[in-house]
Amino acid sequence: SKILQKPPFLAKIFGTNYPVSICFIVVNEFCERFSYYGMKALLTLYFLTYLKWDKDLSTAVYHAFSGLCYFTPILGAFIADSWLGKYKTIIYLSIVYVIGHVVKSVGAIPTVGSTELHIALSMSGLILIALGTGGIKPCVAAFGGDQFDEEHTTERQKFFSIFYMSINHICFGGDCYALAFGVPAALMVVALVVFIAGSSLYKRTPPQGNVLWEVCNCIGFALKNRWNKSKHDPPKKHWLDWAEEKYSMRLIQEIKMVLRVLVLYIPLPMFWALFDQQGSRWTLQATRMNLSFYRVMLNALLILVFVPIFDLIIYPLVRLCQPGIMRFAHEFSWFIFNRFLNTQPEALNVTVGDNNFYMSSGYNVTHNKTVQRGEYTDVTCISNSGKTSKLNLGLLDFGACYTVILTEAGKIVPHKIEDVKANNVHIAYQIPQYILITAGEVMFSITGLEFSYSQAPANMKSVLQAGWLLTVAFGNVIVLIVAEGAGLEQWIEFLLFACLLLGVCIIFSVMAHFYTYVDPEEMEKLYLENSVREEDDSDFKKKNNEIELNKTGKSTKM
Repeated sequence: SKILQKPPFLAKIFGTNYPVSICFIVVNEFCERFSYYGMKALLTLYFLTYLKWDKDLSTAVYHAFSGLCYFTPILGAFIADSWLGKYKTIIYLSIVYVIGHVVKSVGAIPTVGSTELHIALSMSGLILIALGTGGIKPCVAAFGGDQFDEEHTTERQKFFSIFYMSINHICFGGDCYALAFGVPAALMVVALVVFIAGSSLYKRTPPQGNVLWEVCNCIGFALKNRWNKSKHDPPKKHWLDWAEEKYSMRLIQEIKMVLRVLVLYIPLPMFWALFDQQGSRWTLQATRMNLSFYRVMLNALLILVFVPIFDLIIYPLVRLCQPGIMRFAHEFSWFIFNRFLNTQPEALNVTVGDNNFYMSSGYNVTHNKTVQRGEYTDVTCISNSGKTSKLNLGLLDFGACYTVILTEAGKIVPHKIEDVKANNVHIAYQIPQYILITAGEVMFSITGLEFSYSQAPANMKSVLQAGWLLTVAFGNVIVLIVAEGAGLEQWIEFLLFACLLLGVCIIFSVMAHFYTYVDPEEMEKLYLENSVREEDDSDFKKKNNEIELNKTGKSTKM
């Protein structure tokens, strides 16, 4: 029998059916995802501008890392379900996660070693991060679901929405990669501390033994037995039934449940193949760090807006009548990014529009700031001694990034360098795509998380969560193959993925139509009743045998 370790006092949030323990889990996930996406948002540009890799190699390594982050959940699920349990697995792999962030941050410090050392540290850090983030992914979601009582399924479904909202929030970029990678490391420490702080409140399901290994052995035995005996023995209703002579019907039935869900997941990697290109091909399309920041911010904001809208409005309307229609309007400004380099022996203050750029003496560079598009022919420059000059910066165009070097030849002269060329297509044209793909993400991801939990047997919750995450891994593998092997133009790549996803949607719709939902908790009760009944029957038979023996004994004596 399975023993659920419960804390002595399970407090609820303000008299609701939500346990207090989920607050610690949600905050932990918030910090962990901030840590992950804060680092990942800059990764492609880090490869391009810091390690000086080309676009295809940067895309390939980005998706190789993303894929690894979603292959390692299998390892995390194996450790959690078979050895340490979800709670300890999250703690230990979070420590590995923090170490990976630290190594990655050190690899981004310019003064640390050569380019080869930077690459070695960066790749080592990314491997550790992939092991940490991937290992805890299936455990955190399943562990959160475990906190709810069996009868509170509605609250558990809403928890997955809140959980997914905590995953998506505003990430940031910056000019200093070491700092940009270091802050996520600190946030991961916060995530670990918060999770440990709630330890006395958690329900903990002990590991159920080597579940994954037992599943693999059962499948292997069924296939082997079928191959050896199918020619002579009568056919079985299901191929897994060939394992009946060695494994229990309960285990076989649970494996059938898991396999039915995994088969349903086969078409899903194509969604992630398109979706995850936001961090690679879509970033390269913008080809600028600051615009990639707004790309990440827009996606995060849309998630935060869409999740409650879908959860509280759209889905109830779908249940009652027909799908609602959501309209979302968003304005996006034109951005130009600018910075100044001061070569003068005294400090300078330059005012461009509403922005002030202060530079101390001696080749000091300001941070990038955004200014509106326009002709700037009369920019004020004031020196520390009070001397005022007028600078002609010319046209600062849409989406460009400029560095203005201030030199002196009798007067201060600006030399404008265009670091990133101006846009000929406005970035706001990407907003409709982001709105649509984010709406798809909300319906797809949250439903998938909850579906994976609800359709899994009690001892395979983490395993099926890992199976769901594997769809992301294979999606990144698809992009990796296309990016490195196909050699297509970018617009053809986009069109190819869109057409493939359309075909997959049709296939998945047909598969989902024929899927029959199961209730693992009802099945669990049924197995318990059957086991009790079998024990009673066994006791009854034993007593009857004893009575018969006693009767036989007496008659012999007579």
